[in-house]
Amino acid sequence: MPSAADLLAWYDRHRRVLPWRAAPGQARDPYRIWLSEVMLQQTTVATVGPRYARFLARFPTVQTLAAADWAEVAEEWAGLGYYARARNLHACAQAVAAAGGFPREPAGLEALPGIGRYTASAVAAIAFDAPMVPVDGNVERVTARLAAIEEPLPGAKPRLTEIAAGFMADPAARARPGDFAQGLFDLGATICTPRNPACALCPWRADCRARQAGIAAELPRKSPKPARPLRHGAHFLLADAQGRILLRRRLAKGLLGGMLEVPGTPWRASPWPKAEALAHAPLEAPWRDVPGIARHGFTHFEVEMVLFAATLPRGTAPEGEWQTPDAARVAVPTVMRRLLDLAGA
Repeated sequence: MPSAADLLAWYDRHRRVLPWRAAPGQARDPYRIWLSEVMLQQTTVATVGPRYARFLARFPTVQTLAAADWAEVAEEWAGLGYYARARNLHACAQAVAAAGGFPREPAGLEALPGIGRYTASAVAAIAFDAPMVPVDGNVERVTARLAAIEEPLPGAKPRLTEIAAGFMADPAARARPGDFAQGLFDLGATICTPRNPACALCPWRADCRARQAGIAAELPRKSPKPARPLRHGAHFLLADAQGRILLRRRLAKGLLGGMLEVPGTPWRASPWPKAEALAHAPLEAPWRDVPGIARHGFTHFEVEMVLFAATLPRGTAPEGEWQTPDAARVAVPTVMRRLLDLAGA
């Protein structure tokens, strides 16, 4: 095993300054650490940074988040994707507030809504110095290269997790588990990068088997991903005399649960002919075709959407929320912004 002391010395010199990371000697807030871990799931640090600051300004403590209405949370989360995270975030905040604080042990954290093994390990290690190594993509990459594990992911995950857990046998790592975990994150993010790793700058280069074999840049290998199925939808952009557009809130459960949307059809495997799609329009109106197709990719499928537009007829008042195009862009998830882009709204 490489020396934990070497990694910690490197981390002390080169640690990244991140808005959710406590400075040396500063108290660690489990709320901020947990929030950052949830936001960073499938989302880049560059994207999360400004959104994290804005979210904290609106919900500065777990108690304020727990007390907020779901619509407020959904609005603040819009555009971050993976919207089930926001529902779980809200439910978890309510559970933590009711309990009087975050559990300190991984098992207690993992019992909370939306917290899986990785997030429980990360919060326990970073916030409470629990002696464990949370394994994210950065840690998988560092570990695969150190041990020259050529088995492709995801099959190699159990072996990489076992190897990473072995780091805690080093007394230096056990003395500073939170810093050690963040050091691993930073090593993967800044030195042991997916492409062109900067091996000459790595504090563990002497112990890296992949570097010695000349295959560091090739690891970790990954199994080919299956093609994502394609779904189709049709949506209806209805504007009133003031230029506001109609939005509706989706059902609380399911994909994009509780988020605002441009009204439309369900998404299905076959395209929607206009005549069939109009049965799902918010009202009868002279709907015109908007040229083009709006496309968006989710984890497990892709969707192509056509758009129809109309002006609200006098004397009608369909149910929903009327918002200006600028306000709508803030309130809706990214997939719905594709439709606003298509319409030039």
